[in-house]
Amino acid sequence: MLNRTCENIPEAVNAMPTEPRPSESWPSISAVLPAYNEEAGIENAVLDLAGVLSSLTDRYEVVVTNDGSRDRTGEVLARLQARHPDAHLRVVSHENNRGYGAALASGFDVARMDLIFFTDGDQQFDVGELARLLPRLANTADLVIGWREHRADPPVRLLNAWLWKQLVNLLFGYTARDVDCAFKLFRRTVWQSVSVRSRGATFSAEFLIKARRRGFRVTELPVSHYPRATGRATGAKLSVIVRAVSDLIQLRRDLAHDLGEDRRVQPARSEPVHTGRH
Repeated sequence: MLNRTCENIPEAVNAMPTEPRPSESWPSISAVLPAYNEEAGIENAVLDLAGVLSSLTDRYEVVVTNDGSRDRTGEVLARLQARHPDAHLRVVSHENNRGYGAALASGFDVARMDLIFFTDGDQQFDVGELARLLPRLANTADLVIGWREHRADPPVRLLNAWLWKQLVNLLFGYTARDVDCAFKLFRRTVWQSVSVRSRGATFSAEFLIKARRRGFRVTELPVSHYPRATGRATGAKLSVIVRAVSDLIQLRRDLAHDLGEDRRVQPARSEPVHTGRH
């Protein structure tokens, strides 16, 4: 795991085992973190992520969607904005809890940079591995998505994830090795080119399915995964699973209509991602 630090971003950068900083900068990056009752870990998550981004590019922002948290997540984020302006932290607040997909969608909608990266705020991923995804986006892909090589989750969640992947691939054809892996990097134009209805657990599946149907290129890479250190996962709740399956079946029925009626920006030939510092 990474060495965590909350004192300042330069220390966070030094602690991270990232690839060497290229001689010239990558394009601008918006990193989106959904947060629900993450007061115990959100500060470290933001500072670690800001440290990695600052080692890769001069133009970045960290966007946290506080999805109706009932703990002190909002206070921690406000303090971070005041004490660490170099983190370039922006906060989107939901008055009530709207769900995982809604938190991501709100973050993606306000993202201002060329690329969007998202991960979870529970620190189960090594955000330093973002440096491995960027080169793959340079010329060969529009989305680079991680798959958890050694997934550090309880057996019940592992079973649920396997069954979910089988169902998604059965209904829509091959979509991803790890559909819901919260370690994805993509061009902002991809998000601008698809309309995702789901605001719950089906969000990632719908996003990937529609992006593939639009012709966007997807590359998959293995990423590290660690046990959850803080907070509590909600994805294994029966109510969440039932809603996700129902939403997926509805998506299967409506997909052709959705793609035909979608009036968002249509995908054009992607320009290469230049790695030169300006």
